[in-house]
Amino acid sequence: MFGIIRPCAHSLTERLHAQWLGHLCGLCLALRDEHGQAARIVTNYDGLIISALTQAQLGTAQQRTAGPCPLRGMRTATVADGVGARLAATVSLVLASAKLSDHAADGDGLYARRPVAAGARVVARRWAARAHRSGLDLGMDTSVLLAAVAGQRAVELAVTSGASLLTVTEPTELATAAAFAHTAVLAGRPGNAEPLAEAGRFFGRIAHLLDAVEDLAADRAAGAWNPLAATGASYAQAGVLARDAAAGIRLALDEVAFTDAKLVHRLLVHEVEHAIERTFAHADPDYYPPVVQPGRKPKAPRPPGSGSCFWPHVEAPPRSRGPLLGCAVGTWMCCTCQVCCRDPYPGPWSGLPREGWCTNCDCGNCDCSGCCDCVKCCKHCDCDCCGCDC
Repeated sequence: MFGIIRPCAHSLTERLHAQWLGHLCGLCLALRDEHGQAARIVTNYDGLIISALTQAQLGTAQQRTAGPCPLRGMRTATVADGVGARLAATVSLVLASAKLSDHAADGDGLYARRPVAAGARVVARRWAARAHRSGLDLGMDTSVLLAAVAGQRAVELAVTSGASLLTVTEPTELATAAAFAHTAVLAGRPGNAEPLAEAGRFFGRIAHLLDAVEDLAADRAAGAWNPLAATGASYAQAGVLARDAAAGIRLALDEVAFTDAKLVHRLLVHEVEHAIERTFAHADPDYYPPVVQPGRKPKAPRPPGSGSCFWPHVEAPPRSRGPLLGCAVGTWMCCTCQVCCRDPYPGPWSGLPREGWCTNCDCGNCDCSGCCDCVKCCKHCDCDCCGCDC
C-alpha cells in the first residue's frame, strides 16, 4: 500500500522533506507500538497525510526521537508522535483490514487458496478489532470507516455500463472524509471539520480513480472488476473528474485554519496534481500531444518509461513468460537498469506493469520544476516568494 502521494526529495525543501519523512516514520512506529510489529506492513504514504493534517492544525509539534532504522541508514531521527500519528495508524489499519477481507472474498491471486484466504480473514478481523479499540481512545468510531468500505461491494454489484464513476467512488469518499474531519476534532479546531471533510471526499475520489486507471490493464487480463471497465468510462472522463477533485481540494484547504500549512499544501495540492498527471501519462502514451517545432514533423509518442531501453514493451493484455525466458528477460532488464529506472516496466514473468525501484529516489530524473521560476531560491531559503504555501 504505497499510495498516490510519493514526493521526491528534489520537489520538497529540506525542512518539508524532513517533516514528511518524520510523519512516515511516526506512522510506522505508531503501528508497531499500538498494534504489533506485523502491523507495520500497512505503513503507506497516503496514511501519513492524516498525521500531517493533525500536526498542521496544532499549535505545538508532537514529536519524539526514534532509534536507528535500516531504512534511514541506521540513523536516529525526529518523528511525529501523539494523536496525529495514532489516528493515522488507526485509519491505515482499519482500511488495510477491509482490503484484506476484500481480497479474501474475491479470491485474488494467492487468496484463491482456501488456507490463505482463511488466514487473511483472521488477520483482517484482528486488525479491525485493534483499530476499533484505538479509535475509541481517540474519540473516533471506526465502524463508520468499515461501513463505508463494506458498502463498496454492494455498489460494485449494482453498477452497469454507462453508470457514473462517482457512484463507484462514493464509499471511498465517505471513508476519507470521516478521517480528514476527525483531525480537526483532535486538534481542537471544530470549525475545520467541514472543509476538511470536503477535502477528504475529493482526495478519496482521486485515490479511487487513479487506482482504477493504474490497474485497468491488469484487471482486464485477469478478468477482475474495474470501475472504468464496468462503467465504460474513458481515460479522458476519469481525468476530468480527477482534475476537478484536485481543484476542489485546493479550494477546501483555503477554508481551513492551519498553524503551518506548508507541508499539507505541498502534499494535497502540488503532489496530488503531479500524481494525476503521472498516472494518466503512464496509462495512455498519447495522453500528452507531441511537441511540434516549426518546420519539423511531429514525432511518434514514445512508450512511458525512463532511459532508451524500452524493450520489452508494456503490453495490454500482459504477455506472460515461462521460467527460463522470464529469467533471461529479467537479467536483461536488470543489466540495462530498466528494473531500477523505468516506470512502468513489464514484470519479466507475469508481464504485468511494475513501478521502477528508483522512480521515487534522488537520482535526479524527476520533474522538479516547482510552482514558480524562483524554485531554486525557494528550495534553499524556504521563503514564500512564489506566492503559495509550497
